[in-house]
Amino acid sequence: MEVILKRAYKTLGNKGDTVLVKAGYARNYLIPQGLAVVANEAHKKVALENARQATHKMLKLKANAEALLPLLTAAKVVVAAKVGEGGKIFGSVTPLQIAKSLKEQGISLDYTKITIEVPIKQIGTYQAVLALHETVAYTLTFEVVPA
Repeated sequence: MEVILKRAYKTLGNKGDTVLVKAGYARNYLIPQGLAVVANEAHKKVALENARQATHKMLKLKANAEALLPLLTAAKVVVAAKVGEGGKIFGSVTPLQIAKSLKEQGISLDYTKITIEVPIKQIGTYQAVLALHETVAYTLTFEVVPA
């Protein structure tokens, strides 16, 4: 029996994929659990349209991410932190602090997209990787200064 997956399923495929499964597996598990629908002409058209819209959405998100690159290149990110003796920071610099510094410059970015490789415990210049899209990443250089 041919079914269209409504969600990604680890052993069968991704959302929108048309897969061939045994009839009992489809009727007794996949369809009642809401994981799949029977692959008739109407459902195939809907799945095709959903795939087209998802592709369009991904291209739009990628274009938005690439549009951020010139803004990020021009941005000078400075994070102020409380410092003790010897330039040691109380705590460490977090992606949230970097996101706030970017937001002050008009660049809105979710802090979960920012990755800092090593814990930042000293004042100085560091780098963080910004995952703007699945295929677009940017290495941001920022400075940590005493508050």
